[in-house]
Amino acid sequence: MRNTVKIVGIEIDKLDFLEAQEKVAGFLEGDSLNMIFTPNSEILLDAVKDRELENILNDAQLVIPDGIGVVIASKFYGTPLKERVTGVDLATKILELGAQKNCKLFLLGASQESVTLAAEKIQEEFKGINIVGIRNGYYLEDEEEQIIDEISESGAEILFVGLGAPRQEKLIYKYKDKLGVKIALGFGGGIDTLSGTVKRAPEFYQKAGLEWLYRLIKQPSRFKRVLKLPKFVLLAMVDAATSKY
Repeated sequence: MRNTVKIVGIEIDKLDFLEAQEKVAGFLEGDSLNMIFTPNSEILLDAVKDRELENILNDAQLVIPDGIGVVIASKFYGTPLKERVTGVDLATKILELGAQKNCKLFLLGASQESVTLAAEKIQEEFKGINIVGIRNGYYLEDEEEQIIDEISESGAEILFVGLGAPRQEKLIYKYKDKLGVKIALGFGGGIDTLSGTVKRAPEFYQKAGLEWLYRLIKQPSRFKRVLKLPKFVLLAMVDAATSKY
């Protein structure tokens, strides 16, 4: 039974990192597909306007709060989330657990250089993981079904998709009956982070929930995207207030 809090119409799992780890360990023990999505404030704001994305997020088996704005917003609903759980941190834990079981992994997304480098680094760090396929995220629409066939035929048990939202969520959901994996994780730029081509914020920024500020300092061009954070928090405040009546 999932313990969730509904934020602007999306059910977010109310768990800490250890509980999320236990959840994915259980997924690896089973045989069915488990969709894991990692929305931040920007994605939830988009889901308010995109009913398809809203329905997809609400049909997932695990939805973690990958953004401090989501954690802040949960407090307005009277049932605050325990903590921020990032997609990259959860991906790392999935790799650790998968290595213990010699799981097969398929990587889809990012540039060819980045996904290749991510595969190499994963293979070095997580010795038990068997990488059975990689594919960059720059493909034509008519290549999509061929890629899904590759994933299915590879025998992968874990699929990491880093195509950005909502593209990754919609792809996973569209082909959920064909993928044949136990875990399908959509985590934005996570493949770039695993490859080392994109550096995470220093630990201080992570613990303070200020990774968005670090990224803004490094990439001032993100300013318009950062403006969505206060907009989302205000929307959640109003939604929480009206949902009580």
